[in-house]
Amino acid sequence: MSEKRAALTVAMLASFLTPFMASSINVALPTLADEFSLSAVIESWIPTSYLLAAAVFLVPFGRLSDILGRKKVFTYGIWVFGAGTALCAIAPSGILLIVFRIIQGFGSAMMFGTSIAILTSVYPVNERGKALGLSTMVVYIGLSVGPFFGGLLTSFVGWRAIFLVTLPLTAAVVAATRLLKGEWTGATGEKFDIKGSALYAVSLTAVIFGFSLLPHIAGALVSIVGLAGIVAFILLELRLKSPVLDITLFRHRAFAFSNFAALINYSATFAVGFLMALYLQNVKGFAADKAGIILVAQPVVMAIFSPIAGRLSDRIEPQIIASVGMAISAIGLVLLALLAADSSIAFIIFSLAFLGLGFGLFSSPNTNAIMSSVERKCYGIASATVGTMRLIGQVLSLGIATMFIAIYVGGVLITPDVAHDFLRGFQLSFVAFAVMCFGGIFASLARGKVRGEATCEIPEQRT
Repeated sequence: MSEKRAALTVAMLASFLTPFMASSINVALPTLADEFSLSAVIESWIPTSYLLAAAVFLVPFGRLSDILGRKKVFTYGIWVFGAGTALCAIAPSGILLIVFRIIQGFGSAMMFGTSIAILTSVYPVNERGKALGLSTMVVYIGLSVGPFFGGLLTSFVGWRAIFLVTLPLTAAVVAATRLLKGEWTGATGEKFDIKGSALYAVSLTAVIFGFSLLPHIAGALVSIVGLAGIVAFILLELRLKSPVLDITLFRHRAFAFSNFAALINYSATFAVGFLMALYLQNVKGFAADKAGIILVAQPVVMAIFSPIAGRLSDRIEPQIIASVGMAISAIGLVLLALLAADSSIAFIIFSLAFLGLGFGLFSSPNTNAIMSSVERKCYGIASATVGTMRLIGQVLSLGIATMFIAIYVGGVLITPDVAHDFLRGFQLSFVAFAVMCFGGIFASLARGKVRGEATCEIPEQRT
């Protein structure tokens, strides 16, 4: 197998794994909440704990992969992810399940801080959009089959089966890494910034955790402390010769605005699966398996259009395609904000599919824009930055949804008895997401042209 095919195989298998897990668990959340008697706020931490751990460690592991080797860090990450998955399958309580999800997130940071970097390392610029499009397509296939199989497994076997069936997939990724020959680095011999990594991790955790506590005043205070830590982190990194995150990358318009657009898009769209799973089961009264089938509509459309958009971004400026996708996403979110207790299944599926079209057009061209705006030395950290924007956006998305639900439902178990109050929080969440996505159109357009804008200067090292 050629080097390019081997890298694509590994990236695609890894890209399938986590979205499959995430979308499967979303469907199982009502069952988990019932079994462990979890409030809506605690329930939201089952997906949030994983995302937070992954977001906190993505940048440090992306930098470490540039120093030690991207394949090496990726491989260790698979083993950690597998261990966390096995522990989740036997979790005896909701709190321990959240703890084990953190271990999963730690391993995921090692994997996804490097997989896109490996893929970008072996594909030339004129083929990169196609490869990233295929990798993104597999993400959406994972999102497509996750709700379906997650619903079936939860209804007929139990939620633990979701983690058990993920273990063979993890083993397949381990086997695929053996197809990769050699190693990729970009900063061999440079020092790893431990102080900056620790400050980054603590500050980002404070920001996200504080946000999850809103609208309480304690949440605002914790977030402010975290933001102050982020400012201190930026000032520290600007003074270091070997920073964990090269802040100067964000001085380049294409890189900065492409990442900002990604942050906005994921912040506005990720909680759709979480909210829709609760809506379909607690407002519409559908069983988990039927809800899973309906939720497939969005990622199926994503899977169809993401490789097409990726190929187009090799010939057309990614700015144009991604901005169109952002606009369509905003309209799709408006449609979801109109859902009511008596909305038809046809309208629900159409709204999800329309949103899927927008996200499918946005994601791979935007990633192509980010990776094409840096030189090879920075592929690891650029890949980690892409992942960090995605994960922070996902956590913020869940935080916004949880905040509105907490305002209208409170800290009680979501049941059909509180469906009316839940629906008000549900609708306002989508109104907020639509406004955010509309603003994201301008961030996407502001990036300008990408080609010829690459930033780092030191060539990558291949061993």
